[in-house]
Amino acid sequence: MNHLILLFSLFLAPAFADKESQKTNQNFSSNNASHKRLKRDWIWNQMHIKEEIDTPLPHHVGKITSSVRNNNAKYIIEGEYANTIFKVEETSGDVYAFERLDREKKAEYELTALIIDRRNNQSLEPPSKFIIKVYDINDNVPVFVQKVFNGSVPEMSPVGTSVTKVTAVDADDPTVTGHATVTYQVIKGDEYFTVDDSGVISTTRADLDRENQSTYEIIVKAKDAPGSSGDSSTATVIITLTDINDNFPVFKHPSFHFKVPENISVGGEVGRVKVEDVDEPQHRNTKYSFVRGDYRDTFEIVANPFTNEGIIRPKKPLDFEKVAEYRFDIEATDPTVDLRYFKSGGSRSISTVTIEVTDVDEPPVFTKLPYEFKVRENDAEIRTLGSVWAHDPDAAKRKIRFIRRRASPNGDYIRVSDTGIIQLPKPLDREFSSSYNITVAAQEVLEDGHLSDRESHAQVHVIVTDENDNAPELVYPEEPRVCENAAPGKVIIRISATDKDEISPRGFFKYSLATEDSNFSLVENYDNTANITVKYGQFNRELAKIHYLPVIISDNGDPELSSTNTLVISVCKCNEKGNFTFCEERAKQVGVSIQALVAIFICIFTIIVFFAVITLLILLRKRHKKDLSGLRRNVAEIHEQLVTYDEEGGGEMDTTSYDVSVLNSVRKNGMKPEVVPSPYAQVQKPPGNITSGAGEMEMMIEVKKDEADNDRDLLPYDTLHIYGYEGAESIAESLSSLESGSSDSDIDYDFLNDWGPRFKMLAELYGSEPNEDFVY
Repeated sequence: MNHLILLFSLFLAPAFADKESQKTNQNFSSNNASHKRLKRDWIWNQMHIKEEIDTPLPHHVGKITSSVRNNNAKYIIEGEYANTIFKVEETSGDVYAFERLDREKKAEYELTALIIDRRNNQSLEPPSKFIIKVYDINDNVPVFVQKVFNGSVPEMSPVGTSVTKVTAVDADDPTVTGHATVTYQVIKGDEYFTVDDSGVISTTRADLDRENQSTYEIIVKAKDAPGSSGDSSTATVIITLTDINDNFPVFKHPSFHFKVPENISVGGEVGRVKVEDVDEPQHRNTKYSFVRGDYRDTFEIVANPFTNEGIIRPKKPLDFEKVAEYRFDIEATDPTVDLRYFKSGGSRSISTVTIEVTDVDEPPVFTKLPYEFKVRENDAEIRTLGSVWAHDPDAAKRKIRFIRRRASPNGDYIRVSDTGIIQLPKPLDREFSSSYNITVAAQEVLEDGHLSDRESHAQVHVIVTDENDNAPELVYPEEPRVCENAAPGKVIIRISATDKDEISPRGFFKYSLATEDSNFSLVENYDNTANITVKYGQFNRELAKIHYLPVIISDNGDPELSSTNTLVISVCKCNEKGNFTFCEERAKQVGVSIQALVAIFICIFTIIVFFAVITLLILLRKRHKKDLSGLRRNVAEIHEQLVTYDEEGGGEMDTTSYDVSVLNSVRKNGMKPEVVPSPYAQVQKPPGNITSGAGEMEMMIEVKKDEADNDRDLLPYDTLHIYGYEGAESIAESLSSLESGSSDSDIDYDFLNDWGPRFKMLAELYGSEPNEDFVY
């Protein structure tokens, strides 16, 4: 074939050259008048070369020629691959390839031919471009675009179902017949799948079952030149069978046994039955149903959408005393199974279920729910409304005790006895509440007398029927006013009434005036309202600015009740248009409830008690001040007497001026001198050289001791009188308390409080704060 193309090119070359010469001659003849130089042109054959020539290099490609007739002409080529891959013989114009060419790398080369004068390198012809084409040979093997392909097909698909497509590419020239043609063949797994020339893989069997084998791995070969034994390549194809719903569920066990307490709640879970469905979860739609047994109204079976288990639930309460065991058969099936691919083995799976009910201590059961009673209001004769009843459903049949748990409205309006009798402690008032509700609890009495912790409840509803025991009351939207010059028949106000009792649809109120001796009249509207109108007209504000009109309102109840309501009407000044211009401010009636009065009296009593206590404290304070002032006078007198008494002892060194043994002898012998008025006030200062007798001093000390013992509020005069200053040589210095108030002594006299009642006054004097108001 290549030789034919080369011969065809050589045959056409002279024709193209002759045609170009004719064009040159024509151009030369037509332009002869203006151009003297003949136009020349390039003459060469089309250049082709086969790839991968295995003969020695260089390889002849073709020849370039020109019509120039010049012995100094020289051929050269230019371009990207000139003088590297391709070179030209400068005198003959033959072009050679100095490398083996690969069409898959580059299919053609573009070069530029030039002819120049070798003497001066001047171009003898304009440059001309030419192309060298590389002919293809079948030298490439088809290559798959990827090593591993993936595909999927539903299981049990018909023969010829498309699975996936594989692709291999041949780098040879596709325009050359047979060079780039690829054919495919399954060389592993051809018993299940096949492939066509386009690379589409399809099934060859209709019984591919995912449950038996879910994936297949096949090998496909690709080669070119059909019928030839050239090289080829292979690829792996992994085919996954997708699931379809073609299997029915099957129980894992032929029977199931459950135990459940009888107090299980309705809708609670009794147990779960399990089935096996080999299809994938999205194709598991198990439905459960009863096929044998009389308890389909007692239980239901619901499929769990996630686990496909059948959950058994009770539809009504179970009772061990009535039915202790349930037995029935259930069926599991799948209505969505595709019957076209149904396998043998049956479409039903049946299992036996046994439910054993266990006994539990149940709470009492009320025989009637709810309880409703009716009673007339304010009926003092009715004390018992009825009773509630409950029984023990268990075999023990224990006694029942009833207890009231809750009440609405809250209060002791309805009672329940231990035996369940509904009682009224007092008549009920419908106006307070038209209905009463209580919750009654029933508990079993155990063998030891205690109550069971399990209880049941019942609602008791008491309806209070109405009795006509309330009189109607007046209702008016605004304060009535009338112009002093109002004409007769002028409507002053429209009044209505309300009644706390029930009013029948045909009920009505009757209105009338308590007296006709007024300038007002009442007109019935026959719609449970009435109008107050002016009777004569022309009111006199000088005589009365406010009129009090009694209105009687009665109902049509049994018995008929009525009430008298006072309507306060103001007489006002009006302008010519009848608009009110001036009305007196009426005194507002303020009512005080009993509770408010009690609170006011309590406050007043508290205030009186408070002021009484304050007054008593003030009087006690004044009395205390009076006693204190008398005490201060006595202290001043003593102070004056002590100051006048300036005879002092000689201190510890002086043992002759005062005989202390006399005091000790008096205490030891228990002598108690005769109580006489104190002579100390009449004692005059003796002369400086006279010493007082021991007997007189002893008597004075005893008198003062007796006074201190009998009057605890007095100061200890004995110590003040007797101990003034000791001698100058005493290490204890002065023992007198006269200067202790102005001294800087840090002595703490709080210990005097621990010496008993005799030292109480000393403790108060020496333990007081410096700012206390004592005068010495």
